[in-house]
Amino acid sequence: MNKTKWLFNPIIIMVFSITALSTSLFLYIYWYIEASNLLKSLVHNFNIDPDQILEPQTWVVILVLSLLVGIILMGISIIFVYNHKILQLYRLQHNFINNFTHELKTPVTSLKLYLETMKKYNLPRPDRIKYLDFMLSDVNRLSENINSILNLAKIESKSYKKEFVQTDLIKTIERFLKSNKHLFHDCKIKIHKSLNKPLLYRINLPLFEMLLMNIMTNAVKYNESKIPEINIEFQFKEKKLLILFIDNGIGLNKDETKKIFRKFYQSEKSAHISAQGTGLGLSLVQTIAKIHRGKVMAKNNENSTGSVFTLILPDNKKKYEKINTYN
Repeated sequence: MNKTKWLFNPIIIMVFSITALSTSLFLYIYWYIEASNLLKSLVHNFNIDPDQILEPQTWVVILVLSLLVGIILMGISIIFVYNHKILQLYRLQHNFINNFTHELKTPVTSLKLYLETMKKYNLPRPDRIKYLDFMLSDVNRLSENINSILNLAKIESKSYKKEFVQTDLIKTIERFLKSNKHLFHDCKIKIHKSLNKPLLYRINLPLFEMLLMNIMTNAVKYNESKIPEINIEFQFKEKKLLILFIDNGIGLNKDETKKIFRKFYQSEKSAHISAQGTGLGLSLVQTIAKIHRGKVMAKNNENSTGSVFTLILPDNKKKYEKINTYN
């Protein structure tokens, strides 16, 4: 059974196909050269007109044939790469469906249990309040997962409004934390204002807040410390603005620093964390960064536990007309 699977492996089939096609072209050219040399000796021995036997267009035919074989080889390679990516996407989607089904089913089951308990028993007010808090937490969890999918779909379909305004990024982050302090009330968050000047950038405010929400909630969700900590630092490097989000969470595997931005990807280190995500949050973050002509990079914190997510934005002195024509 294993031998059969090995023989039908797409990579093995592709290698055999390319080898067979290349060998056939080589044999044809080799045969032609041998036949041509034989014909030349016959022409020389019997004093025959060369133009009657040796057609000068033959080399042109061989050249065209070689080009066609090259195109076929390139086509086979493209089809193989495309099918390989489709297979990877199928696997990621399969994992996403399993994880997302769990993410939907768990809070729904919890809500049903609490509602049935409240219906069946006449609970004292403190217990009712406690159950209501649990239910609100489950509703927020459901809402967060659904919004992640809807927001990603809007952005990828280019239906999201591309309205950019110039604003101070430091004040924007401060306002975001203030308006969402109920989500981070158990966390220690510090903004380091080492630059001592406003950071005026043209951004899409709803999208930028979406980016902040995903980075900050990930730092809290994938954290086993008693008090989750997030330090936000600003740096200028090579005419680019770097916004660093440094947390004390579980960190990343070295080979996952790029993979985590793929759609539906789930980090191996997060497997034992109870609050599993959908694998869409960081993909959404990278997409928003690209809309702002930037990118997000991740690495482990070299000085401590946790990870560092760095948002890299272009020089704010450059023109921003291209942002509004993002495709």
